[in-house]
Amino acid sequence: MKHPREYRGLEVVVLGLARSGVAAAKLFHQKGALVTVNDKKERSACPEADELEALGISVVCGFHPESLVHEGVALVVKNPGIPYAVEPIRKALELGIEVVTEVEVAFQFCEAPIIGITGSNGKTTTTTLIGLMLDSAGLSPVVAGNIGRALTEAAPEVTADNWMVVELSSFQLKGTTSFRPRIALLLNLYETHLDYHGSMDDYIASKAKLFANQTEEDTAILNWDDPVCQSLLPSLKAKLFPFSMKETLSFGIYFDQTSETLVYANGQGDVTPIMPAREIGIPGNFNVENAMAAAAAAITAGVELTAIADVLRSFQGVEHRLELVRELEGVTFYNNSKATNAAATIKSIEVFDQKLILIAGGLDRGSDYMELLPIFRERIKGIVTLGQSKEKITHIAEMAGISSIQSVDTAKDAADAVAKAVQLAWRMSEPGDIVLLSPACASWDMFPSYEDRGRMFKESVHNL
Repeated sequence: MKHPREYRGLEVVVLGLARSGVAAAKLFHQKGALVTVNDKKERSACPEADELEALGISVVCGFHPESLVHEGVALVVKNPGIPYAVEPIRKALELGIEVVTEVEVAFQFCEAPIIGITGSNGKTTTTTLIGLMLDSAGLSPVVAGNIGRALTEAAPEVTADNWMVVELSSFQLKGTTSFRPRIALLLNLYETHLDYHGSMDDYIASKAKLFANQTEEDTAILNWDDPVCQSLLPSLKAKLFPFSMKETLSFGIYFDQTSETLVYANGQGDVTPIMPAREIGIPGNFNVENAMAAAAAAITAGVELTAIADVLRSFQGVEHRLELVRELEGVTFYNNSKATNAAATIKSIEVFDQKLILIAGGLDRGSDYMELLPIFRERIKGIVTLGQSKEKITHIAEMAGISSIQSVDTAKDAADAVAKAVQLAWRMSEPGDIVLLSPACASWDMFPSYEDRGRMFKESVHNL
């Protein structure tokens, strides 16, 4: 897309009144565009509308007007979560009108070099770690995107003396054309979000847009153990910086199996231990992978290895990611609400050395959840299911031979459903047990977000 200042006097449609939509609407309005914001939610559910209208921005709530998108519209900026099949976007594409997300818009303004992080799992933890590592080195990072501030709000304020550290979803990346991060990280790729993308090919292609505009001056950080990540190698133009749990690399960061240590190999024959994996402040092999990916980005940005190790030792994790809630009468409760796909749930279960009681279920995206069967057989002693997918997950639990299976079948609202799930899990438990919320599903069947789901879980646990 063109720079937003070039849309002065032109019509721009912003779809979605979430945080990113509001920021994008304000930005284009400041640049002199004729902005219309549209949200299908009712006006009463759009508190931001009054603020935008006070600025002179047109806001339409409750429906998508047929006249919203027409030949005179120069650009459509969509909320990342809005499907491309909705009528305004479908019409825009038919008319040849460019449709982008705020990532593309923000890039046009951003003077700072960008570190972009994507993947099916681990994005928020890795993004947070990179921000802390760069901050410890005095590199003035600004963390934005899916965490922190909206990109279109933060990007115009940063300078070349900052680093912009950005968590990116496949939804955001799909709507980019010229976005170019200086450092790009792809952590892993699992089957997820297929209800949005329609196919794994489209999901992978959307993630791969992270590297599309990089040059040989840039760096691409890839999980060397992930076959889908490796399949992208022929298309890369940037310098490759791999990380691996399984292989000894001549260049990159790897996990030394003998010493159980994170190691950096500089490609010139020098191999330097960073730290023992057991000293990382957050548990799980998947967090060792996140730590290696973050370290690779920090090294590329110029952070010393000692500073990287200090951050990894002191970091205690991000809310809703394998978060310790409390211990009650010998039973320990963990909140892993961010596990919105089966792969994330499997990894979280594998952290623990004992069988546990699982609370799972949520938005049904059409998966059969068969990948959960082996871990259910080996590691789950009891399960409580809820949400749209509860019957499917209950079926997997039955196939696994789990004897203690309960479902939340009736509830007044989402909070009541979570409270009932916690009560059922508590009744199943005995001293020494672990109760883990790790849903394997997105939250949108019952909750506004996985954060709300996790907070309700924590509140219910504290109310026991």
